[in-house]
Amino acid sequence: MSPAPNVDAVLLPGFRGTTLPDWVADRLRNGLAGVCLYGENVESDGQLRSLTWQIRQANPDAIIAIDEEGGDVTRVHYVDGSPYPGAALLGRVDDVDETARVGRSVADVLSWIGVDLNLAPVADVNSDPRNPVIGVRSFGADPALVARHVAAFTRAHEAVGVATSVKHFPGHGATSADSHLALPVVDVSLDELRQRDLPPFRAAIEAGARTVMTSHILVPQVDPDNPATFSSRILGELLRGELGFDGVIVTDALDMVGASGGIGIPAAAARALAAGCDLLCLGTGGSAAQLDAIADAVGSGVEPARLAEAAARVARLVGSLRGDRSEPVSGPVAPGADRMIAAFEIAPGAVPAPDALLVVVETVANIAVGDAPWGPPEIAGIPLLRIAAGDPLPADLAADAPLVLIAKDVHRHPEVAALAEVVRASRPGSIVVDMGWPSGPVEVATYGGSVGVGAVLLHWLDAVGWRG
Repeated sequence: MSPAPNVDAVLLPGFRGTTLPDWVADRLRNGLAGVCLYGENVESDGQLRSLTWQIRQANPDAIIAIDEEGGDVTRVHYVDGSPYPGAALLGRVDDVDETARVGRSVADVLSWIGVDLNLAPVADVNSDPRNPVIGVRSFGADPALVARHVAAFTRAHEAVGVATSVKHFPGHGATSADSHLALPVVDVSLDELRQRDLPPFRAAIEAGARTVMTSHILVPQVDPDNPATFSSRILGELLRGELGFDGVIVTDALDMVGASGGIGIPAAAARALAAGCDLLCLGTGGSAAQLDAIADAVGSGVEPARLAEAAARVARLVGSLRGDRSEPVSGPVAPGADRMIAAFEIAPGAVPAPDALLVVVETVANIAVGDAPWGPPEIAGIPLLRIAAGDPLPADLAADAPLVLIAKDVHRHPEVAALAEVVRASRPGSIVVDMGWPSGPVEVATYGGSVGVGAVLLHWLDAVGWRG
């Protein structure tokens, strides 16, 4: 009988720093499947290319994965902010050719850097506007719209040679909790799941997605006992059986509370593998000791045949990643400013006073987004004030001075919503701009918070007579 594969052959850890740690290089040389890069691993394009070269030197077959969704969630542009519009705004433009152009542009950049697996696109249908973790990462709230744009983004990536990981199966859009911090529950029937949440995943699979990422959510009417990542019912019967997916099933990061809370990462890894996952994304801050603990847990809790099956699927993925790649054809692209502005939601008469001050209200970003820059870019000659949510406006600001108050997801932050009401009531000529997913009274909703969308917002302000 053949010996069981090395458990490292199905692991995708993260690490600290902007150079390759010795422990990761050692594991790569001995069969580690690859690594997942995060914002903390990035300081410049040149440094990122150097890092991927170091990884390839240790293991030419290593999978290098990253989250580059083309909008608010960015890793490549973590230092300066993303130039792309993001899924929700693309969904409102609703031109699949534009979505494909953006997808191709993102893939070109990843290919140039040396990344071969993009943990994107988001196929979740954002059916709950209170959703604290999906929101503008989704193409929209209509399953058919989401499906056609997910397919366009996927095809564009796969055509370049960069694999996609469509996420978060079977759908994270109806949650009001963040699986980084808790275990969300989506209490819907299988029929509703099929009608609302599964169509975008089916479309992505038909478009050639080579991997699908799981979600750490509980769907009790489908499997009352196991989150999707640990559910053979959801992964085996739904994803493999009903949707016919035969590629690699990737876990969402196992350091999230929705997966490892209360049991730890090693036990979560064993449960995910036993349920049918093939490639285990471990999250940030890994270590050799963590990988050793996972190997022990898998050795005692997973059948060797299941491990061998997962390792074989990962090996097939690696083989497919080593084919010819298309040459990059462009830098960052986006729909024209006028098309994006037409997709903004702008209340009638929403024009700020010409001298209104831009005030950006910083709220705590969800873990998926992190601390990447967002909103209007810093431009010489344009006064821009940033304050933390809950902080008062500066005392030296005139009591009736008009403001352009800019925030994300105003309705989800009571202190921001309260400030918005005060500004409207006491400062004539003010407007409130929501650069998240709106649900409540705002004058302008951009459906995206990236720096690229922030630049388009400045273009609109200039067009309506604002001078700052």
